[in-house]
Amino acid sequence: MRRLSRTLVPLACLAVLSGCRPPEAPPSARTIVLWEQEDASVFPFLDQVFSGFRKLPGNEDVRIVRTHYHTEDLRQQFLTASIAGSPPDLIMGPSDSAGVYSVAGFVLPVDGLFDLSRFNQPVVEAISLDGKTWGIPLTNGNHLMLFYNKRLAPVPPRNTAEFFEYCAQKAPKLGLQHCLALNIAEPFWLMPWVGAYGGWPIDNKTPTLDTPAMRKSIAFVLELIRRKFVPAECDYNCADALFKEEKTAFLINGDWAISAYQEKFGQDLGVARIPMLSETGRWPSPMISGKYLMLSSKLKGEKLDLVRRLVEFFVNEENQVAQVGALQRLPSLTRAAASPVIQQSPVLKNSMAQIQVGRPMPMATEIRAVWDAVRPLLGRAIIGKMTPEEAAAQMQRDALSKIQEMND
Repeated sequence: MRRLSRTLVPLACLAVLSGCRPPEAPPSARTIVLWEQEDASVFPFLDQVFSGFRKLPGNEDVRIVRTHYHTEDLRQQFLTASIAGSPPDLIMGPSDSAGVYSVAGFVLPVDGLFDLSRFNQPVVEAISLDGKTWGIPLTNGNHLMLFYNKRLAPVPPRNTAEFFEYCAQKAPKLGLQHCLALNIAEPFWLMPWVGAYGGWPIDNKTPTLDTPAMRKSIAFVLELIRRKFVPAECDYNCADALFKEEKTAFLINGDWAISAYQEKFGQDLGVARIPMLSETGRWPSPMISGKYLMLSSKLKGEKLDLVRRLVEFFVNEENQVAQVGALQRLPSLTRAAASPVIQQSPVLKNSMAQIQVGRPMPMATEIRAVWDAVRPLLGRAIIGKMTPEEAAAQMQRDALSKIQEMND
């Protein structure tokens, strides 16, 4: 618990300042409270699933209360509520914060409660820590991939040599100032290249940032900027806008954006793997995770059984396939991945192909220290204030220092 003191103590103080009010009354044994951080476009599908569960024999009196929070608010609210002893029964979200929840003892390990062998294993690994699994995967992915505008590039580049050729020769003829957009200073967008150079940012719980792979990845990004293939200062919204406005042929973004780009481009939208790194012959390896249902450690007895049945219903094959059609999100259930809905969609099929060369998102709490160490120093390298060698070395020192602070 020491490692979380800097997170939990301020939240405990917040609870005290709020009066540390206990729940007015314990929720009914037939009421399931769920907190989520989804987009509004997802709400109809969630409500459809919950309605379907309530229609099952014996569930007519079940009440499901869904509350929405922004992503970071969800994390803080769940920690605060758990400290106060009144958490929701279920929390729905990405695996990013699951390490904090598990180490604090606020969520249940699901090994033994569910058959995990039926799910795609990388998405299970992404929520596994210390030999236990801390959530049930609803989706498979949350990964970066290459989007392209077929009007500007009918065929995607298979490798970086083809990509460089397009950017140097074809893009200028089309009047494109840049040929690729991405959230260039965000570490999540750097990691696929680290993988392509044979590295990874963390080994179990130890940062591995001062490595040849990291130095070469930073140098690769700087080369893209030097050759004006990508804009030097471009955050998420900038990259998204450049692609939508057809000012760039290619975009590296996540599967969460598929629906928006399909609506914008229709049949002119293409999806492919991020181009193979010609220098090494390796595919870039984006981090793979998904959305998960995590169970409060307060659950037990009949209430735990009811919540378990809801989770089982949520991830049955019918709902997993329906999720693909409604949300364009890939299923976590292995059998559902063979659905015609996916196999007949070039976009979803290629998204699945990208997953096949990805790697599980690390769940260890130390990964937050890695993100916080890499982000500012990558930015300094991009603006020419540090060399790749200097940046990588300082990233390692800062990550270790931040982990030490977490453990004090």
